Amino acid sequence: MISTVVWGTGNVGRAAIRAVEAHPALKLAHVLVHDPGKVGRDAGDLAGTGRDLGVAATDDIDAVLAAAPGAVVYAASGDIRPDEALADITRAVRTGAVVVTPALYTLYDQRSAPPELREPVLAAVADGGGSLFVSGVDPGWGNDVLPLLISGLGTTVDVIRCQEIFDYSTYDQPDSVRHLIGMGHPMEYEPLMLAASVPTMVWGGQIRLMARALGVELDDIRETMARRPLERTVTTRTMGEFEAGTQGAVRFEVQGIVEGEPRIVIEHITRIHPSCAPDWPSPPDGAGAHRVIIEGRPRIEVTVEATDEGENRSAGGNATAVGRLVNAIDWLVDAEPGLYDALDVPLRPAAGRLGRKQP
Repeated sequence: MISTVVWGTGNVGRAAIRAVEAHPALKLAHVLVHDPGKVGRDAGDLAGTGRDLGVAATDDIDAVLAAAPGAVVYAASGDIRPDEALADITRAVRTGAVVVTPALYTLYDQRSAPPELREPVLAAVADGGGSLFVSGVDPGWGNDVLPLLISGLGTTVDVIRCQEIFDYSTYDQPDSVRHLIGMGHPMEYEPLMLAASVPTMVWGGQIRLMARALGVELDDIRETMARRPLERTVTTRTMGEFEAGTQGAVRFEVQGIVEGEPRIVIEHITRIHPSCAPDWPSPPDGAGAHRVIIEGRPRIEVTVEATDEGENRSAGGNATAVGRLVNAIDWLVDAEPGLYDALDVPLRPAAGRLGRKQP
């Protein structure tokens, strides 16, 4: 059994605790928290399993890492604290642990990551013998292993299009949804995630990774952006009120240009309410989905809808990101120490878990 730490118990951390507990090769050894109010609480309570797991949460990072865990699921956010997240992750890698995380977008395609991010990780790997694999949903399996797998079913492929189409009112992340993405702000507000070059910073690595797998050279990576205001004030279940006239929907593309044409496209269509931008594509049930479209012969379209935590689509997405990471741990433990990406780490079947009781 691989002694495994879950670091963080937010939206991703809750799913990580459940995934580690369910995996036959892993043993949940510690849960690290930042909030003093969570210290001492049982991991099962924090993850909403309905039963105690016998692991009390702690904020003692030194003691947990000194115990030399075999693996760390780093579930703390890196969106607004990338430097701190990188420091935490390299610290864990330096202990010799396999670390998996969705926290650092620029390391999803680690080969194209800037040296100031890549080199500290490689130094930690060399010093301690640990490993790092960074992945998620979108960016993540929704625009790496899934579209690449499906492309192999085609005779000819003209365009690969990966879409995330989501109602963001299902998210419980007000800082990100309101301030980073701009939902509910006046239209003149300039949200950080939508600033020129930022989508490429986040999703460009996925474009480069797919191009590498497909054996094509990119001429360029381009962006398109459109925003729509709410026509009426709406009230959401998780994040309160969003006023008429404020930003209610966003649609952007990150395009990989091959021989002058957009051939590898990652598109996001996100709303805070279904009434905004009704002419844009919508998910099948209005809540959210990830879709891959292979334009070619034959034309192939695959839509993935995941739900968790009481039929919550956002929680379902988090759970799939966690599944991709946690299910890679035992493979990474057996592999050589290193910095890995989605083309290195196979997507594996749920061996040993079919019919297993859910935590």
